[in-house]
Order: sequence, then C-alpha cells, then structure tokens
Amino acid sequence: MTISKMLLGAAGLAMAAGLAQAGSHLADTSGKRIALSNNYAGNSWRQAMLETYQGTASEAVSAGIVAAADAYTTSENQATEQAAQIQNMILQGYDAIILNAASPTALNGAVKEACDAGVTVVSFDGIVTEPCAWRIAVDFAAMGKEEVDYLATRLPDGGKLLEIRGLAGVFVDDEISKGIHEGVAEHSQFEIVGSVHGDWAQDVAQKAVAGILPSLPDIVGVVTQGGDGYGAAQAFKAAGRPTPLIVLGNRQDELKWWAEQRDANGYETLSLSIAPGVASLAFWVAQQILAGEEVPKDLTVPFLKITQDTLDASLASTPEGSVANVTYTLEDAQKVIAEAK
Repeated sequence: MTISKMLLGAAGLAMAAGLAQAGSHLADTSGKRIALSNNYAGNSWRQAMLETYQGTASEAVSAGIVAAADAYTTSENQATEQAAQIQNMILQGYDAIILNAASPTALNGAVKEACDAGVTVVSFDGIVTEPCAWRIAVDFAAMGKEEVDYLATRLPDGGKLLEIRGLAGVFVDDEISKGIHEGVAEHSQFEIVGSVHGDWAQDVAQKAVAGILPSLPDIVGVVTQGGDGYGAAQAFKAAGRPTPLIVLGNRQDELKWWAEQRDANGYETLSLSIAPGVASLAFWVAQQILAGEEVPKDLTVPFLKITQDTLDASLASTPEGSVANVTYTLEDAQKVIAEAK
C-alpha cells in the first residue's frame, strides 16, 4: 500500500475528488457534512491524530469535496458523554460520523441510533462492535504478540517482564494486552511479573512504573502500548536499576532517547504503533461511502514499525513532541477498500 507522507494540496484534493466521482455509480459529496467524535486527547498520539484529521478535512472542505468536516473531543474518556455527543451530531444533521470510541460496546446504542437516522458511522482505532458501523483497525493483538516475538529473538534465555498497559476499558488496551499474553504463552521462557496502566502517556507511565519497581525482581524487558516507553526508561534510571529492553511506541521523545542510547552504548530495540494518520483514512473511507462506494465493514491497516535501520530517518521526520506518522490519501483509501474486497 502506498502511503503519502504529506497532506494533499487543494489542487491535488480536487483531482482526487475527480477520481472519487469518476465512476457513474459515485455521487457528488460536496454537500455532505462529516464529524469526528473523539473520546480522548490527553497524549501526543491523540494530538497528532487530531492534527492529521483536521489538516486533511480542512483541505477537503476548501476543495469542495465535502461541505464540513468538524472535530469534537469529549472532556472525559466516558462512554456516556461520547454517546451524548453522537446523539447531538445526529440532531445537527451530519451525514457521517467518524468515531474513535471510548468503548467497543457501550456506544453501540448511540451508533445504532445514528445508523437508523441514515448517518454513516466509521469507527477507527477504538472501534465499535455495532454491525451497522464500519471498522478500521490494525490487528492490535498481533502487534502485542510481535513485541514478545521480538524479545524472544533478542533475549533467547527469557526472564521477567513488566507490562505497561494503556487506558483501562478501551478496546485497544485489551487487544494489545491479549496479544502480549499470547506471546508469553508461546515463549514460556518469559514471565510477566508486574502490570501497570500508563494511559499511553509518558508522565503517567513513569509514575506508575516508579511505584511498582521496588516490588519487582530483575526485569529484562518491558512490553508497552505506546506513549509509555520513555517514561518507563526514566523510572528505571531514577531507581538506579539497569535499563531493560523496552519496546517503544513511535513517540518522538522515545525515538530521541533510543538514538541517544544507541550512540552511547549500542542500545537496540523495536518501536511500533498504529499511525495517527489512520484518522485521515477514516475520513476518506467515510467520503467514499457517502459517494455510494460499496465498502466492506471491516478494514485492516498495517501498524507502523521502526527498526534500528530506520530509526534515524523516522526521528528526522517526526516533529518534537509528536509521533511518527503517515497521512493517507484518497488513493490509499481506495486501495485499502479494494484489497478488503
């Protein structure tokens, strides 16, 4: 799949719109209104996701592809608040809702209300299980398992692991943790001896790891979910303990720390996460559905992986305080749809 690393300009978007409606079966979407419902914005990944969405959406509005593409974030990561937000979007007459959900199931009632009102719902990252909605996600369980598979190649003798989880109760957190535990079951030389929630935020992760470290034996590896690796490293340093092999999550501060450790002592690891730009893919998928394209309900995209060989290039292209990212174009969305068919 070809993934653009920059937003399309207005002229490029206009050309893309021509491609979108080139077939006689596709309708004009210039009068359609799309809204993003986001449940949480408290870390660098979510900020990059919102920035990517807003960039893509504003260019699409300027090019006349859609009439509006607004973004809304709830003040708390609460399903009840997000359900009310979705209901308000229905009342405001949006034609499509792009949804990063607080829960895979608790929003199903509100999503069904939207579908029954004729609103297209495309969930991504934090997806929903309501059958009327579309879902765009990476295989988060596979991502978690790959962390342990990688540790097995680097630490064949195994050892004790610390798991840092994300936001409790969120689909993404459950799936990545599920994959990690599947990996440990397969590589029995490893044992998870501690687990904390880092909320995908470095400061929260650092505090949580610092709190549990005194009770833990020697740790050879840390399995994570993103936004927590640098905080974990700082907690180990502050405790005067050796730095274990920490799987990272593509945040700029993590990548910078990795490069510094590599240069100082040859430190080597792996970094992987879903790209925040998946929000731009969700936008184009929603636009294509509104245009009348037949789109499978479940779409899968690969997670973005950074290795020792690609670290320098990834760090150079990632803004300070942000996350390694890619932005999806209309053509990328069309390819993802075609592959799913």
